[in-house]
Amino acid sequence: MTDFSVQKRVETPGVFRSILYILCLLFFLWSCNGAELSLLELIEGIPHMGRVAGEMTPPDVSRAGFVGKAMLVTFQMALVGTVFGVMFSFLLAIPAARSQTPSRTLYYVSRFIISFCRSVPDLVWAIFFVASVGLGAFAGTLTIMVDTVGFCGRFFAESMEEVEKGPQEALSTMGASRMSIITSAVVPSAMPSFVNTSLFALEKAVRSSVVLGLVGAGGIGIELKVAMDLFQYQQAGAIILSIFLLVICVEQISSCIRRRIM
Repeated sequence: MTDFSVQKRVETPGVFRSILYILCLLFFLWSCNGAELSLLELIEGIPHMGRVAGEMTPPDVSRAGFVGKAMLVTFQMALVGTVFGVMFSFLLAIPAARSQTPSRTLYYVSRFIISFCRSVPDLVWAIFFVASVGLGAFAGTLTIMVDTVGFCGRFFAESMEEVEKGPQEALSTMGASRMSIITSAVVPSAMPSFVNTSLFALEKAVRSSVVLGLVGAGGIGIELKVAMDLFQYQQAGAIILSIFLLVICVEQISSCIRRRIM
């Protein structure tokens, strides 16, 4: 008779790891207190949420033309910022890829630029560019561009590092230059990942461009803020509905493109 031993599925943590888990749990509970979580306030706020949502219906479409133009500007900001951001991301990703960089200095410099762009929140970039170039869509476009560099640069570099080495070694043996290897072997292999990441960046940019308007960086966000500040909830409802439709359309188109290239 075969003796089937039951394999131990969960490893018993040691003393140090147990203490670490307890400390993490205590820190999380402390963070909940710092975040001022309150079930009572949430329950008390639900009727007010319902009241505001009720005042938003039916949406006021009397300014549909103006809202439509603002939505178009929002999408244009997202599109232009993403396209230029993807271009700069690709240029930075080549030296940021450990297997493709021509020097360690360029590797660390490009990695630092990408990390810096990614670590600073987009609202901080928006405030910086609004103070630098003034209110409007240009500040929002610059913000999306920098935010896209931080998002795409890292994934582009990692995609280049993960491509199969065989074609690169074959071209190198034939005497091809570094740039020829990148353009002929690395980029074609990583292109599906590039496109996929770029589409995700566009979706992210559309959502971000709405928020950027709240600090004066152009787009529909400023209109939403004004409507909420003036308690024009029906106009705010129309704007929120328009934002929802724009985001859904962009996501559906992006998903369709990804299905075709994957």
